[in-house]
Parts: sequence; C-alpha cells; structure tokens
Amino acid sequence: MIHRPSRRDIMKTTVGLTAAGSWSLRSAPAVYAEAPNGPKLRTFSQIDSMFRAATRAGEIPGVVALAATDHGLLYEGIFGKRRLGDEPAMTRDTVFRVASMVKLITSVAALQLVEQNKLSLDAPVPDIEPAIGAPQVLDGFDAKGLPQLRPAQRPITLRHLLTHTSGFAYRLWDAKAVQYAKSLELLPKAQRNLAPSTPLMFDPGTHWQYGSSIDWVGRIVEATSGEPLDAYFRKHILEPLGMNDTAFVLKPQQREREASVHRRAPGGALTAEPMEPNSPRQTFSGGGGIYSTAPDYLTLLRALLAGGALDGARILRPETVALMGQNQIGDIDVGVLKTTVPALSNDVDLCPGVTRKWGFGHMINMRPLDGGRSAGSLTWGGLLNTYYWIDPGRKIAAVFMTQILPFADGRALRLYRQFEHGIYAALKEG
Repeated sequence: MIHRPSRRDIMKTTVGLTAAGSWSLRSAPAVYAEAPNGPKLRTFSQIDSMFRAATRAGEIPGVVALAATDHGLLYEGIFGKRRLGDEPAMTRDTVFRVASMVKLITSVAALQLVEQNKLSLDAPVPDIEPAIGAPQVLDGFDAKGLPQLRPAQRPITLRHLLTHTSGFAYRLWDAKAVQYAKSLELLPKAQRNLAPSTPLMFDPGTHWQYGSSIDWVGRIVEATSGEPLDAYFRKHILEPLGMNDTAFVLKPQQREREASVHRRAPGGALTAEPMEPNSPRQTFSGGGGIYSTAPDYLTLLRALLAGGALDGARILRPETVALMGQNQIGDIDVGVLKTTVPALSNDVDLCPGVTRKWGFGHMINMRPLDGGRSAGSLTWGGLLNTYYWIDPGRKIAAVFMTQILPFADGRALRLYRQFEHGIYAALKEG
C-alpha cells in the first residue's frame, strides 16, 4: 500500500530538497512520507481508490498518473498491469506509446528555430515539397465522383501548421479526405500520379481541422536545422531536460518496460494486442510514433509551466511559452472530431460544451471546467489514450497514461476526469 502525503508534507519536503539543490522529478524518486489523516490525504486516497477499483475490474489495464505544481510533485498513482493477465505490474518508468503527444515536442522545436530567426511564423513555409509549397485545395467532386482541385488562395505559414488551420487533415477524422483517397482510384493512371496525395480540405487560415500539419512541421525542422528529427529532439530538448526515456527508437532495456496496447471490444472487455516488432526505422514523424514515460513527459510540462526552463535547462524563452498558451486562431473554434474508423477512434470532444481554441501545441479551454482546470488551460493527448493538461493559472501540470484503443475511450476519459477533479479538490482543501 502506498501512503499519500498531504500537500503540506510534499511542499515541505520539496522546498528542503530544492534548497539543497538536489530535488528533481526526473533524477530522483518521489519522496513519500507517513501523514496524519486529513482532508488532503483523504482526497488523494479517493484518487487511489478510484484507480485501484478500475484496474481490478479491468476497466483499464493499468495507469500511471502524475501531477505537479510549480513547487514539485503533488501526486503519483501507479496501478494495474502493463499487460492484462500477465506480469509485471505497472511501474513509474513504464514506457508508453504516446503518439500525437509528440506534436508538443515538435512545436517546441519549431519555436526554437523561430527564436533563432531561422523560421518565421507568418512567412510562407520553406518550399520543401509541392504539397506544401504550392498546395491545392479540394473543392469537391464532380458528378462522376472525380476530385475538383484548385490552387490555395494563400500560402501556408508556420502559424497555420502549428494551429491546425493549414487545411491538412487526417483521414481518421475527415470524411472528405477519405472520399478523396477513394476518388483517386477513378482517375487515369497519368492523372493519378500528378494528383496530390494530401490536398488541403480548405484554404489556409479559414477553418480548424486536426491533421498532418505537425507532421509537416517535423519535416520543416529537419530541413531548416539540417538534423534528423530524432537527433534534433535529443540535442535541443530531450537531453537538456533529462528526458532519457523519450525516443522514437527504444533500447532493449526500455523495450522490456513497455506497456502493451489493449483493444476495447464493443461490450467493454479489453484484449491485449501483440507487442509490436522492434524493427529499425530510418524516418521519424513530427506528428506521431514516439515513446515516453509519465515522469519524462511531466518534465516537459513542468518546463513549460515554468516559462520554458527547468533545473537550469532552458528550451524556450518565457515570451514564446506565453504565446503557446494564447488563442492563435481568432474567431475560429476547435470542433468535435468525427471518426471515420471507429476501431481506432471514437468521436473526440475532450471538453464537452466548452469553447475551445488552439495555441501553439495545445488546445485551450476558454472557460473553467467544472471541478477542474482553469480557463486558459492547455491540453491534448495521444491515440492510445494518453493525455495531459497544463493549468498556467493554478500552476498545475498533469499526465495520465494508459494504452487502449480506440482513442477517446469513454472509461479512460472518465477516470482521467476523476483524476483531475481529485487533484483540484486536494488543492481547494489545502
């Protein structure tokens, strides 16, 4: 049984270690101490009980959930198994496939290059390929179902890409993009070869649609920096922050700590998927495909919460971090993602009933969430139900990691929200 300290105990320990120059989430284990019963301890016990019951009932296979304030670690919960029906149990250093949560790292990388005047937010992006240098917009389909394309009305900028207002879409959440892919088969081979594989679904800057924009940003980072994306991340973000378990390619000892993916059947039961093969990779995407651990990813969140620096390592200027958390899409709203492949994703609405905007790297809720984060908080997630939030107003960052398909799993999201509510209840009682 893990004993949870009160927030006062945590802060006392944190302050003492920080004063000695030795406290670090990434380099030292969390320090837990016995604490007298009180409202804070009871609140954390409620989070523990919720996670324990959910993993024992098989609602989720296992979970690692961490929360921190600007002073240090506030909560750590580790429950369940890496793989249902098997050993070992979840551990603090369990490795997860965090999928689209790499987009935040890619956004940081691009903004570093903006700070160095190597990229501009509002100039046309580097012409690394016709699909982005001379984009075409899908205007619809003719009576035969053939795609109707036209040149975009304006160039794509880095701002468009970072905010998902470029016009690029993922077929997983865009029926028009699915129809386009099918329509290419109707074209004569010569025309098919000339047609773009990824046209824009709308003119840049006119709508919001989640898609491959940050995948393109990754390629622009490579072209601008002259470094492969994995090497750039490692040199300029991961190693400075000590994020040694975040990588596109796992070492054998990291592979041994990897959690299995589980698939939710229509009736609710979970089945473990076969482990993915450990095949060599030559290319890396800015939009997905990275691995991390909860402590590693929380380290990145804490650096952003602190204005771009942590434990003496600065990755961004404070004014750049502030821009990341501001509405960068004006009157455009972030919509609900409607799935085209229910086996991979449910419909995605992470903040139901709340107006949402997009900054650089995050979705922003424009009003407070009941019992949870403040207005202006930042969030996103990964396909296998990994999620995070940053609350700049309350100085809280948290990460929730499990491995389940499809995305936006109802039971995982319910537990994620209960975790959030428990954290804020603890702070309120404090």
